[in-house]
Amino acid sequence: MNKRKIFNDPVHGFITIPHPLVFDILEHPYFQRLRRIKQLGLSEYVYPGAIHTRFHHALGAFHLMRKALSTLKVKGVKITEQEELAACIAILLHDIGHGPFSHTLEHSLIIGVHHEDISKIYMRRLNEHFKGKLSLAIEIFEGTYKKKFLHQLVSSQLDVDRLDYLTRDSFFTGVNEGSVSYERIIEMMNVHKDQLVIEQKGIYSIESFIVGRRLMYWQVYLHKTVLCVEQMVIKAIERAKYLIAGGQQLDASPALSFFLQNKVKLKDFTEDAKVLELYSQLDDFDIFGAFKYWRHSSDKVLSMLCEAILDRKLFKIEISAKPFTKQKVAHLYVAAKKQYKLTDAEANYLVVTDTTTNYAYNSKEDRINIVTSAGDIKDIAIASDQLNIRALSEPVVKHYIFYPKKLA
Repeated sequence: MNKRKIFNDPVHGFITIPHPLVFDILEHPYFQRLRRIKQLGLSEYVYPGAIHTRFHHALGAFHLMRKALSTLKVKGVKITEQEELAACIAILLHDIGHGPFSHTLEHSLIIGVHHEDISKIYMRRLNEHFKGKLSLAIEIFEGTYKKKFLHQLVSSQLDVDRLDYLTRDSFFTGVNEGSVSYERIIEMMNVHKDQLVIEQKGIYSIESFIVGRRLMYWQVYLHKTVLCVEQMVIKAIERAKYLIAGGQQLDASPALSFFLQNKVKLKDFTEDAKVLELYSQLDDFDIFGAFKYWRHSSDKVLSMLCEAILDRKLFKIEISAKPFTKQKVAHLYVAAKKQYKLTDAEANYLVVTDTTTNYAYNSKEDRINIVTSAGDIKDIAIASDQLNIRALSEPVVKHYIFYPKKLA
């Protein structure tokens, strides 16, 4: 069987599959599930073109990893064929643990379980299936392999994951401000004392990358309407779980029903094979399929949320740099209870206040290092002569409140 396939990607052009093992991973049902999970969750409610999937993104990141490793090898960095294949597999599988709508339901459908932890479980299960051929990829993914720069290419503040998703998300949303010079950034990559660095002449591309990331967060990822519909979906799931816990029957797929009925923890994924298999059947279609049933629910809160989501009759959302006054929040609660004849507990699903935070660059976690012509290493926030880069290193916190438009 010919396993050297070519994908025609709208962002990067032709993406070739260089190894039979990569092809076999792509063909596995665990990976094929990513075709049914949107990369940007519910951003299509604002940007209709944002319907690309985690499958698209994984292939794109895989492609950029190959380009980055090729660049480093040309510059004399020693990378074996085994390490190259393992790094490519690590980035290919880095998002395999995502649930429906990517990040949207990560902390509500399964509480306290991060998608990266599930990705690790998937990788170990696949490693068993492929008889240990993914062991090195897992080491690189987890950061335990001796060559640390390989892990940085998979997960850091300047990894190929970010280079692809910023480029891809900019393309599919049409938000050109997020477009980054990923080809030049990759060409400027090097390794210094086992650390991934950017050569000094690439500093302006990195400045543009950081600014572009900030703009994409506020214009796309944390757009107020996206925040609103995401919170409405979260509240619908929370309401469904509450009703089911109280003994009410709600129609849903077997996979979704399992996670609505059970308080699943991380250890359950490793101790019970059924949990991972059911999770592998869970995707965006399960959620919207359930909403189609629930819009006719006898519970007015669940029915109202699902109908509003499906018909895009979204709630009103307000964004503020300061917390909303207690008087304003209390007034909306009272208005919601009166308008829809709700209890205090029910009103909590329709009037919600919370915060969102944006880091364009966080030097406290890990740094984007610039190597000067003299061989010195400097943090981009220090090496850059743009004052706004240092400003972008500070977190921006915004407060928001959403509620039915009738209460406005």
